Amino acid sequence: MTNELFRVFGRIGLLSFGGPAAQIALMHKELVEDRHWLTEAEFLKALSFCMLLPGPEAMQLATYAGWKKHGIIGGLIGGGLFVLPGAAVIALLAMLYLSFGALPFVQALFTGVKAVVVVIVIAALLKIVGRALGCQTHRIIALVTFVALFFLAVPFPVVIALAALVGAVQTPAAATAPLPVPSQWRNSLIIVVVGVMLWSLPILAAALAGQDFLVELGLFFSLLAVVTFGGAYAVLAYMTQEVVVSYGWLTTAQMIDALGLAETTPGPLILVTQFVGMLAGAAEGGTALALLAGAMTLWVTFVPCFIWIFAGAPLIDWLDGKPRLRAALQAVTAAVVGVIASLSLWFALHVFFTEVTTIRAGPVTTILPQIETLDLTALALGTLAAALILWRKWPFPLVLGVCAAIAGALSLV
Repeated sequence: MTNELFRVFGRIGLLSFGGPAAQIALMHKELVEDRHWLTEAEFLKALSFCMLLPGPEAMQLATYAGWKKHGIIGGLIGGGLFVLPGAAVIALLAMLYLSFGALPFVQALFTGVKAVVVVIVIAALLKIVGRALGCQTHRIIALVTFVALFFLAVPFPVVIALAALVGAVQTPAAATAPLPVPSQWRNSLIIVVVGVMLWSLPILAAALAGQDFLVELGLFFSLLAVVTFGGAYAVLAYMTQEVVVSYGWLTTAQMIDALGLAETTPGPLILVTQFVGMLAGAAEGGTALALLAGAMTLWVTFVPCFIWIFAGAPLIDWLDGKPRLRAALQAVTAAVVGVIASLSLWFALHVFFTEVTTIRAGPVTTILPQIETLDLTALALGTLAAALILWRKWPFPLVLGVCAAIAGALSLV
C-alpha cells in the first residue's frame, strides 16, 4: 500500500505546476476518476474544508487524501511528496540566484520575470473575485481591506481578524448541530499538542544554540503560517512589508524575483518562503546559514498544514454544520480579494517604475511612482504577458520563459 502511495503522490508532486486550480484538477483525476480512492462527495467536502484552513489548500488536500487512504502515515506521504520536489528545485534556484543573480544579463532576465509576476497576481485576483464577492457585504469587506492595507498600512493579521469577526456576527448560530463523539475531540487535541511541540522544536533548538537570527526567522514564518488564509498571494504583501522594511532581510527587487522563481516550480506557491529564508540566511551568514534558514522556513511553514488536517479531518462533518464558522471564513475570503488587489498595485508600481516614493499624511501611508522613471521595457513585457496569460491562456511557466528570454535578448542588443 505505501509503495502505491509513494508512486501516486510522487507523480502528483512532480506534475503539480500551474497553481492550486491545476493542482486540484490533477488530484481529482488521479484520486477520484482513475483510482476511486475518494468519492466525488468526499473530494468536494474535503476541498471545502481545506479552503477554510490557513495554508496551501492543494497541499492540504493531498495530505487529507493520503490520511483517508492510510492514516497519518499516508497523510505524511501525500503532503510530503506534494512539497518536497518543489522544495528541492527552490533550494537549487536559490543557490544559483545567490551565485549569479547580480550579473547584468541575469538582472535583465528578471526584468521579464517581474513583468510576468504582476500579471500572474492580477490573474489570481480575477479568478477569486467571482466566487468571493457574491454579496454586498463581501464587496464592502474587499474594498475596506484594500484601503486599509494600501493607504492606511493596517497590519495584515488585524485585517483578517476583523473580516472574520464581521462575517461571524452577521450570521446566526445553527439551531442544532451534530457534535462529534468525545474520543474524536480527545484525539484531535492530542494531535494538536504533539504537533505544536514538533512545530516549535527547531525554534527551541536554535534558541539553545544561540542562533537568534534563526529564532527570529522561525517565529516570523510560524506566524505567517497561521494567517495564510486565501493562499500565498494573500500574504505576500504582508510578508514583503515585514521582510523588506521591518527586518531588512531582502530588497524589494529580491522579493519580486523570489515570487517569479517560485512560479516556475512544482508544488505550492508558498514555497516562496523557503527562497526568502535562504536569501535572508545567506545575507546573514553565508551558504551554511542559508541552508539552515531554508530548512527552518520549510518546517514552520508546512508542519502546521499536517496538524490542521490530522486534527481536523475527523471533525469535517461537525465543522460543516457550523454556519458562523463558515461565514467567518467566507468573509476572510472576501478580504483576500482586497489583499490581492493591494498586492497587485504594489507590485505593478515597483516593477514598472524604477523609483517610488512613500507618502505619509496623518493616518495615510502609501506609495506613489515617480512618473519620469517609467520602465518602458518592463511595461511592454507586462503587456505581452497579459495578452498571453489572460487572452491566449498560456501556462505561467511558459510565459515566464518567453518574457525572460526577450528581456535577456534586449539586454544583449
